[in-house]
Formats: sequence, structure tokens, C-alpha cells
Amino acid sequence: MSFKLPVPVRSLLKTTKLWKENYLILREFKHFRKIAILALVFSFLAATFEGVSIGFLLSFLQSLTSPDAKPIQTGIGWIDIWVLGVNTSASSRLYRISALILLSSWIRSTFNYLSQVYIELTQLSLLERLRIQIFEQLQALSLSYFAKVKSGELINTITTEIERIKYAFNGAAFLFTRILTIIIYLGSMVVLSWQLSIISVMLFSLLIVCLSTLNGKVREASFEISSASGQFTSTAIEFINGIRTVQAFATQDFERKRYYNATSNLVNTSIKIVRRSAIIKPLAEGLGTTILIGMIATAFAIFVAKGALQIGSLLTFFFVLFRIVPILQEINGAWASIVGLQGAVENVKELLRTDNKKYFKNGDREFVGLKRSIDLVSVDFAYDDSNWVLNNITLTIERGQMTALVGASGAGKTTLADLIPRFYDPTEGEVLIDGVALRQFEINSLRRKLAVVSQDTFIFNNSVRNNIAYGTEMATQAAIEEAARQANALEFIQQMPEGFDTQLGDRGVRLSGGQRQRLAIARALLRNPDILILDEATSALDSVSEGLIQDSLEKLSVGRTVIAIAHRLSTIAKADKVVVLEQGRIVEQGKYQELLERRGNLWKYHQMQQTLNK
Repeated sequence: MSFKLPVPVRSLLKTTKLWKENYLILREFKHFRKIAILALVFSFLAATFEGVSIGFLLSFLQSLTSPDAKPIQTGIGWIDIWVLGVNTSASSRLYRISALILLSSWIRSTFNYLSQVYIELTQLSLLERLRIQIFEQLQALSLSYFAKVKSGELINTITTEIERIKYAFNGAAFLFTRILTIIIYLGSMVVLSWQLSIISVMLFSLLIVCLSTLNGKVREASFEISSASGQFTSTAIEFINGIRTVQAFATQDFERKRYYNATSNLVNTSIKIVRRSAIIKPLAEGLGTTILIGMIATAFAIFVAKGALQIGSLLTFFFVLFRIVPILQEINGAWASIVGLQGAVENVKELLRTDNKKYFKNGDREFVGLKRSIDLVSVDFAYDDSNWVLNNITLTIERGQMTALVGASGAGKTTLADLIPRFYDPTEGEVLIDGVALRQFEINSLRRKLAVVSQDTFIFNNSVRNNIAYGTEMATQAAIEEAARQANALEFIQQMPEGFDTQLGDRGVRLSGGQRQRLAIARALLRNPDILILDEATSALDSVSEGLIQDSLEKLSVGRTVIAIAHRLSTIAKADKVVVLEQGRIVEQGKYQELLERRGNLWKYHQMQQTLNK
């Protein structure tokens, strides 16, 4: 059965400020609507039985203080006679009411338990949905977004800020249940004495107005703590990921200062919000107690002394008021906590926003394989409006041939290669596959026919087997071993303690650079790609490792369309076409030997490397 709010209620809800400001989070409740509604229903029933208990309490106190007075009646005959026992003696009524108070208290406790269980289930469901939405959001964004944001800040949002939303939701749920109880209490107070109720509401309203000003200051400080937390996480992750560089350059003191500054900033910002929020609860308690004592003295002097109010009714009124005051204090404390967590809510909302981010637009045409060529036609590319990386690139990459990209660092080689798997789209111009615009192809069908081996190979904290088979779920053990053999990786894998089941650690920390590269080549071999991109796959290796990797790459390249980015010219001497780039432009292209004979840019690079190798 599906629970849905009536259409008018939903329409009214969507016009509220709460919905407009928190739509990206509140919309997730539709996925667990039944659980959320049950949480509301049980909370309402618990508050209702709180009110029923107050009615019984009034009758109980009257039986104690004025046993000869006329019994309190509901006006419903069977309830008055069979439940309240208005026709029985005062002592009999007292016993009945005592039993009813106990019964209603246990029923209220049961509903409170169910309310808490379903509130917790709602909270867990919300966090799960937010984590899923953030994952899907990150999956859908183009790579250009990740180039502009710090990974530490993203991780902080996914972990710390989501956890802080949990506390914000707890506070909101607490507010809801307490507000329901307050409403029941206020109704009881009005029935008991509308005059005292008006005085109470006026005085406590003034108290709430005073405290809301302090809550506003806490809310302002909450944005600073989210920013400080993101900066701290980013600094910590950079330190951990770059620990080898830190030690190699002996910059421990510099990193220590950065880390200490980040943690000090986080602490100082937290202290600021603690100072502002800590004063709210004791201030509310002090002012609330002052109001209560003043009202008790006034009520006895004016209402009881003149016979306007029975002592039982007055005691019940102040019992309710005494119950309300701590609840109001709790509400103020909870609200202070919520506004203190507003920065976390804003961070998650900002990450989930869709109107200020660039999304990957997928095509719908199935890619079945390269038949003729990949063509780049008048392609320009810029990471932003002022940083042009490629200019007027026109290039044909023939099927089954190796096309090598050569040039100085920053010439645009990797950026050009990144256009083919659509890591980025051209700013101007078009990339065509067999005459069809690359944007028209369904991206996963294209990337399944493509493999990338780069100098910065990512190894997952998993087994050797799972790293080689990554992206090829149906691979057999025999196929994995054959891919490892062709990649010259089988020997060192078999020498590991657990062979293919050996866990490789975070980013493959247990492997050498050459071993990581050979695993990456085995991973590419297992995919059996049509198109292969080699991004300086041997640039950071020693001569022995380079020889093994080069042999593996030659096996991998057979019968495939290869785009090779080369630092060492010896690795692309057999290429069918060499393309030389300078400052984002193609300055020459042709066969390797032909270009050397022209004594142009390639010849200059060749001469430089010959000199360095002597």
C-alpha cells in the first residue's frame, strides 16, 4: 500500500519556505514515505495520550483535594459511567483514575517507542538516499567539475557533512515530537484556565523572541565551521597522499604548520559556535524559572483566593506548565543545534544542486567497433575561458594503426587523447568516429571497446585478480592468467604470498612502479579493446622495467588502433604516424623517419635525447 499526502496538502507544502530552501533533501522522503508517515502517526498518538493523561490527572487531583465536589465529566454517557465511574464513591473514582493514568502512561510509552523506532528508520533511510544521490551526482558530472574542486572537500561533504545532517534530522524529529506535545499541553491549559494560558503564552513568546536572536548568531557561525572542516579534511588528505613527496623534500615542518593551522582554525571556529550556543539553554532555564515562580504567586493571589479557580485545576495547570518549561528549553537547545548544523545542510544542498554544474550528456547510438578512422576536425579546447590548451586540431587516426603524439610538457598531448574516450568534449570543433559525431554514441558502449594505460596507474585496495579483472566481470581465471602472462606479470604475481589473491594495499603500495604498469597492461589485455590509449606508460620506469613494459605494450598493440603519448622517442619509432604538438597546435605529422629527415621539431627532440643518453 502506498501512502500519499492529499494533492492540496502537497501543493501547499511546496509553497512553503521550508520546502523551497530544502527541496533537494526533502524530496528524498518520497522513497520511504510509509516509514516517515508512520513515524508522524506514532508521534501524534504519543502526544494525544499525553493529553489524555492530563485529563485523568485533573480528575485525580480533584478527587484528592475536593472529594465532595462534583466529578469531572466528559459528557459522553458510557465513558462517564463505565470508565470514570461518576456514580461511584470518591475513593472508587480515585482507584479507577489511578488505573487509567497508569494505562494511558503505558500506551503513551508504547507509542513513544514506536515513534522513536520509525524516526530512526526514517533518518537512516534519508542518509542512505542522500549518499546514493551524491554518488549518482558525482557519476553524472563531467570531469571538468572534479578539476575545479578539492577532493578533500568532496570527501568531507560525503562523510562528515552527511553525518552532521543525521544530527540535524535528529534535532528536527525531536522538535516535531516536542511541538506536538506542546500543542496538547496548550490545549489542556486553555481548558483549565484561558486567562492564565494567555499570560503564559505572552511571557514565553517574549522569551522565545529573545532566544531566537541568539540562534541566528549560531546559524551564521555554522557556515564557518563547515568551511573549516572541509579545509582540514583537504589538508589531511593531501598530506597522506603526498607523504612520499613530503619526506623526499624534507618539508615535514612546512606540512606540520599547514596541518596545525587547519586544525587550529577548525577548533577556533568550533569554540566560537560553542560559546554562542552554550548560553542558550541556561539562559532559557533561568528566565523560564523566573516566569514560573512569578505566575504561581500571581495565580494564588488573584484566581484561587477569589474562588475563580479550583485548587485541583490550578495544580493541574501548573503541573502542565512545569512540564512545558523544560520542553521549551529542550526545543531551544534543539533549535540551536539545528541552526548550528545549517552549514552542513547547505554544503550537501550545494553538492546536489543541478543548475550550476556541467553534466555529461550521453548519446544513444551503440558503438560496435571502429571500422575506418577517428577524425578530429578543427578542434579547440579550453579548461576555462582563458586557458586554451588545443587550437585548430585536425587529425585522422586510422584503424589498426599506431598514432604517436609527441611534444613538450603542456603541449596538449594528454588533453587531445582525453577527447577520444570523452573524458572531455571539445570547446569548438568535432570528434568523429567513422564519420559519426562522438557525442552520439552511448558512452559505455564506446568505453567498453577502449582501454587506457597511463603513467599514473590506479591500483585498487583489492586482490591482484580483482585488479586485473576490473571492468571485465565475467573473466575466467584462465583468461586472467593469460592476460598476466602476456603482460609479463605472471612471474612476479606467482611469487607473491597468496598469488592472485594477494591484497595490494591502498593505491597498490605493495607494488613497484613497473609491477603496477604490468598489472594495468594485463587489465587492458583482458578487456580486448579496439582502441588503446598509452599515456607515457614507461616514462617513470628504470631500463629493465621499461624493456618488460615495452614488450608487453607491443603485444597489447597488435591488431588495435593505438594512440601513444611518448616521452621517450625510442618507444614510438615503429609508429605508423607521429604527430608533433607545440603549444596546443600540430606543427608536423608523418612517419618517424620522414620527420627526422625533415630536421623539424621531432628531429630537435631526437637530438636532445641523443645528447642526454650519451
